[in-house]
Amino acid sequence: MDRTMARDAYLPIDLDSALLVGRVWRDAPINGPAVVTIRNREVVDLTQHVATVADLLERSDRHRIVRHAPGEVIGTLDALLDNSLAGGGRAPYLLAPCDLQPVKASGVTFAVSLLERVIEEQAEGDPSRAEAIRGAMVELIGRDLSTVRPGSAEAQALKAEFQRRGHWSPYLEVGIGPDAEVFSKAPPMASIGFGSPVGLHPDSSWNNPEPEIVLAVDSRGEAVGAALGNDVNLRDIEGRSALLLTKAKDNNGSCAIGPFIRLFDERFDIDAVRTADVSLRIEGRDGFELEAISHMSEISRDPLAIVRQTIGAHHQYPDGMMLFLGTMFSPTEDRDTAGGGFTHHLGDRVIISSPRLGALVNEVSLSTEIAPWTYGIRSLFAHLAERRGA
Repeated sequence: MDRTMARDAYLPIDLDSALLVGRVWRDAPINGPAVVTIRNREVVDLTQHVATVADLLERSDRHRIVRHAPGEVIGTLDALLDNSLAGGGRAPYLLAPCDLQPVKASGVTFAVSLLERVIEEQAEGDPSRAEAIRGAMVELIGRDLSTVRPGSAEAQALKAEFQRRGHWSPYLEVGIGPDAEVFSKAPPMASIGFGSPVGLHPDSSWNNPEPEIVLAVDSRGEAVGAALGNDVNLRDIEGRSALLLTKAKDNNGSCAIGPFIRLFDERFDIDAVRTADVSLRIEGRDGFELEAISHMSEISRDPLAIVRQTIGAHHQYPDGMMLFLGTMFSPTEDRDTAGGGFTHHLGDRVIISSPRLGALVNEVSLSTEIAPWTYGIRSLFAHLAERRGA
């Protein structure tokens, strides 16, 4: 199988006008992360102006800094992509484009994923039971849940009917109820970027990628940009109990974001997110291939409504946050056994793309076998202090 792509396939189709912010690892004498942008296919280090991406996103003049602030050119965009995909640690290579921001994620924001979460729960983590439960649930619902507005009178009536039949679920509560599911996906500095391997917990045997758009939100609750993300999902572990959500969602390498944050401006704004298409391609070393596409226009809650439920008078994020908006991708294709549905194999190559955000590419490994997470906030602050003193 040809697992190569043209470099421009990883980049926004309107690269020349896109305001891109990223983080890269630099080698000696820097030996640490740098905040960068892309100009004329060159990688420009902006760290002399903003120590972190979180700092940049708080600045009212962030567009000017990204467009015009002088900085050291540390290489070409093509070399940066090649280094990142090589996985051999040759610098500079891409990191996740966020740093001090905690990563939050919203779940069951699409009707298809809502149905699949209920199936996981009722299957109690057993993929062999999923197909029969899926058929029974579709017959029970008897309607397209995507037409039901969360929190509406219709949704409340549907809830009452589910309760009457003994089929109510916590996933239905957050899927069609007034309150969104928003959980902590990863702490600051834990996300991995373009080209790095994503990690599956070794206890899981039923899992899948979740391709999503991730909003970059500042401390005031303003969405200021967007990136692509993979909210790696362990269906068997979460299906056993919703209280195992942290074990299912937050592991070494389980959160991928990239390749860059694209800042909102006059050419790309929240309406571009609302109408975006997000594609997924999985390429297995065994020859397996799967392709799917999500349409953000089918989301059940407006992206900014999810932001408001996450940050506000009830909860502040002084360093901003990254917010996964949810996925409609719920793979049901059999891969290994009839009725077993889809699950990852080690070595799967996952490509999540959207025309104006580029492509996020990662290979699947185990969370226990990829490089351990050792570079946290204290390491970053020590590096920045050394860099200022140099």
